[in-house]
Amino acid sequence: MIENDFLSTEEEIKLREEVKDFVKTVDPELLRKMDRNEMDYPFEFLHGAAKRKLLGLRFPKEYGGREMTWTAEMIAVEEIGVLGMGLGCSYSMASIVGEAINRFGTDWQKQEFLTSIIKGEKLSAEGLTEPRGGSDFFGTTTKAVRKGNNWMINGEKRFIAGGKAADFYLIYARTNPKAPGHKALTAFLVEKDRGVKVEEVYNLLGFRGMGTARILFKNVEVSDEYRVGEINGGASIFNRMMVPERLTSAAGALGTARTALEIAIKYSTKRKAFGMPIRSFQALNFKIAERVTKLDAARALVYTAARAADAADKGVPIDPRRLVSEAKCFATDVGWEIVNTAMQIMGGIGYTQVYPIERLVRDMRLAPIWTGSNEIMKLLVQHEVYKMMELPLRDRDVEIDAMEWYKEIEKVYE
Repeated sequence: MIENDFLSTEEEIKLREEVKDFVKTVDPELLRKMDRNEMDYPFEFLHGAAKRKLLGLRFPKEYGGREMTWTAEMIAVEEIGVLGMGLGCSYSMASIVGEAINRFGTDWQKQEFLTSIIKGEKLSAEGLTEPRGGSDFFGTTTKAVRKGNNWMINGEKRFIAGGKAADFYLIYARTNPKAPGHKALTAFLVEKDRGVKVEEVYNLLGFRGMGTARILFKNVEVSDEYRVGEINGGASIFNRMMVPERLTSAAGALGTARTALEIAIKYSTKRKAFGMPIRSFQALNFKIAERVTKLDAARALVYTAARAADAADKGVPIDPRRLVSEAKCFATDVGWEIVNTAMQIMGGIGYTQVYPIERLVRDMRLAPIWTGSNEIMKLLVQHEVYKMMELPLRDRDVEIDAMEWYKEIEKVYE
């Protein structure tokens, strides 16, 4: 197995083995049914994870969690990722939606919703993307108008994983029509039976069996107790949700890429050409070496980002946003490269359904797009880097090491 546990704690190592054991119990026919679009949602998988108390690992024990670290949760997500991006998303949703409720929700919301998703009793989904755009989140046009103690919501969201089967949605709506987006959105928990309509279930290239849908809110009324956080304070919730959203995307990509690479490596030791195993050919085994190296680099970055999130939760003055964005971008790009390389190594048989490589390729193609496209991740990274460079210099001023450093007249910038 291509993984590194020498930096993990004993608790984290035990968790990895626990999740591995669970992954082994997942019926392969479940994955086949999902890929044939024969189900709306993999409830069997979700209930199995809940039964083993593997959902919501980071959350307080009083709500059913284990009070574990971000790092531990990413270890679990990587192992779930072996099953593909769909089940990885299903597993992570409790962490993503749960983060908003745990951080910003009321005691009642935590008891009613957080506990139920950790126990697998209710299915949650998040509503971010709208038909007019995905990356422009703060351009949200869904509106919520207050009427006394209630809110009337109108709008639509699309590409909602679990949208068809979800019991409730965490959605964002514009509550101040005059303010800029980052000061105008409010988060709400909206139960489907309040009148949410499923308008479309998408036929996707990969990531199937998840009931990915477009949902419509037409005069959907919810009371103010379903509001999460402050009015017009949705930006803070969204930014916090992006930590688990993007970290789990990165960690899941590690698992999916790893399993594709392992299949290809095993194949290369058995398949013969010109009288010898194809692993003997440098054109192939160098591909393996390069991709293993990139996978290790991606894993190191993902776990570094997770440890930064752990440090921030402990009060260390660090914002993990840049590292989380780097991890999501790099891990999913590397994952996409690896699954394609695995197919290339397998040759024609990799393009068939005899091996799961073709499904993993279709699944992985979504990873650089969702939870904020990798172009948006690069935008966030450069923003954080330039912001950091505006701070007072703490390191050596290496510009003075130049032979003619003192010639200020030559340093023309305009």
